[in-house]
Amino acid sequence: MTELKNLDLRTDAATQRVVKNEIVGVEFAAAEGELMSLEGPNRYARGDALITGSTGDRWVVSRERFDAKYVPADGALAHGEPGAYRNRPAVVLAKQMNEAFSLARSADGGDVLQGAAGDWIMQYAPGDYGVVQAARFAKVYRRAD
Repeated sequence: MTELKNLDLRTDAATQRVVKNEIVGVEFAAAEGELMSLEGPNRYARGDALITGSTGDRWVVSRERFDAKYVPADGALAHGEPGAYRNRPAVVLAKQMNEAFSLARSADGGDVLQGAAGDWIMQYAPGDYGVVQAARFAKVYRRAD
């Protein structure tokens, strides 16, 4: 397994610019904890968003990041209440990997995520990463170009 460090997809010729389009189910954490996603552990703090995607995958988004990136899927839900949310369209960088790999969720460390051959590395901002399984990527991401 390849351990990736100091990754910057902005300078990688194999990188694609993609946009996610998905409605997800959201709960907000009542206390600190850890959710085990398919890619590895996701630690969370009280108030963070615990998300279930349209493909059944689960992951954590910090409350600050959630508030900036998600909106209620319909007008009946007030922002911050549990329920259905849609991501705000935003271009992110993605690279499909040909071998198994691992990388930290952030440049300063944190949870270590793992991917299999065919999975995608996502770079949301410099030093901010995710891993998306190939089947999920095909269902919820589209090229931005």
